[in-house]
Amino acid sequence: MGQIRKSAAHLVLCAVLGASGVVASQGAGALANEKTVPTSQAEISLSFAPVVKKVAPAVVNVYASRTVQERRRVSPFFDDPFFRRFFGEQSDRFAPRSRSRVQSSLGSGVIVSEDGTIITNHHVIAGADEVRVALSDRREFDADIILMDERTDLAVLKVRDPDGAFPVVPFADSDGLEVGDLVLAIGNPFGVGQTVTQGIVSAVARNQVGVSDYQFFIQTDAAINPGNSGGALVDLKGRLVGVNTAIFSRSGGSNGIGFAIPANMVEVVASAADDGGIVRRPWVGTSVQPVSSDIAASLGLERPSGVLVTRIQDGSPADRAGIRVGDLILSVGGTEVDDPDAYGYRLATKKVGGTTSFEVMRGGEPFMVEISLERAPETVARDTREIKGNSPFTGVRVMNLSPAVAEELRMYNEFSGVVIADIQARSNAAYVGFKPGDIVVEINGAEVTSTKDLSKLTAKRQRTWNITFKRDGQLRQVSLR
Repeated sequence: MGQIRKSAAHLVLCAVLGASGVVASQGAGALANEKTVPTSQAEISLSFAPVVKKVAPAVVNVYASRTVQERRRVSPFFDDPFFRRFFGEQSDRFAPRSRSRVQSSLGSGVIVSEDGTIITNHHVIAGADEVRVALSDRREFDADIILMDERTDLAVLKVRDPDGAFPVVPFADSDGLEVGDLVLAIGNPFGVGQTVTQGIVSAVARNQVGVSDYQFFIQTDAAINPGNSGGALVDLKGRLVGVNTAIFSRSGGSNGIGFAIPANMVEVVASAADDGGIVRRPWVGTSVQPVSSDIAASLGLERPSGVLVTRIQDGSPADRAGIRVGDLILSVGGTEVDDPDAYGYRLATKKVGGTTSFEVMRGGEPFMVEISLERAPETVARDTREIKGNSPFTGVRVMNLSPAVAEELRMYNEFSGVVIADIQARSNAAYVGFKPGDIVVEINGAEVTSTKDLSKLTAKRQRTWNITFKRDGQLRQVSLR
């Protein structure tokens, strides 16, 4: 038998396969039915401990607290119009009484800078009034929230009044991860204290997870549980490859399916903390869709690949570079993109102000173009307005749509129009069924091109309201009397 290379990965493999007497043989290149045992003290001592000792001091517990007002009802009838009609102002005695209560949440975080900059999940500290972090050496510090980015489910904290340099976890290039790579997850599951679990990368570029706008996650079978959110996923060199974010579970515990935000995306958000606390994402002015089997066949492709350009904003970087509707984008920055999620992720991890290469196919011929990475412009003033009075739109907040507004509202396929940005609860608009993101097109046959138009049309008394609006790219109509 040829010499077997000993490593931590090898011992893990032996532990898994040893029961059946299967080990790997480099010399024969086949599986041999015999058991082996460590033959030296060095082999017995192989462990992940050196990696853990290097990384664990930079993984912290994050304690977030928020004060909420609870409404406590004295009587179940206080909201009933019939009840209030007969009891009038006396019914206020039965109104809900409010009281303050402090809610606490627990998660994890990773120190990425010696000055005490910490990355965690947005959902760990959302709405928090106070944040406190605890290190593995039992030191505790108050922390300030520097940046919150709900779109990536990431947040940046900064230790208040640090007492010296902190240990850090360096970033790895998460694009270098491959399925089967060994990884360690470090965090504070269920509040039991810092815990390390080991597993492999089960998948990369996993989408349909549903916890952020950018569906591009590392999947691992390293045990991740509630409390691990915001903790570190590291490689065997002690580098950060991802931030643990979500699990797939029907019981609330780990089922071996955990998800982490790739380090390349984490690094973009972390660096934004030093740039005014605003995450600036590149915009090229395209809308794209997946390539189905039928579309692939019509384009003469052997298999579905790339993303299909469906719309281009006039004057956008893509328009100036010569991209056309119907073009197939195969790669961004030298990396293949096979769906809109991958396309959005590749753009989001680029820096504004530079250029990147696009591989494009048109008429069966591939070619390369360089496209500028710019901030989404506000081509028209947003002119935000609250619609009042008595109309089906009472209670909405509307804006003139531009690429900048579309970016803020996470609308990636619309560039113009009047968009509903927000709706008050229990308002006329809420009862009609309007939703944020709806684009108002016409009212009683009159075209709506600006928020000013909408304000004028809704100020008029109407016996009948015939409204056309767009939702998810589809025109809809509603008639009200």
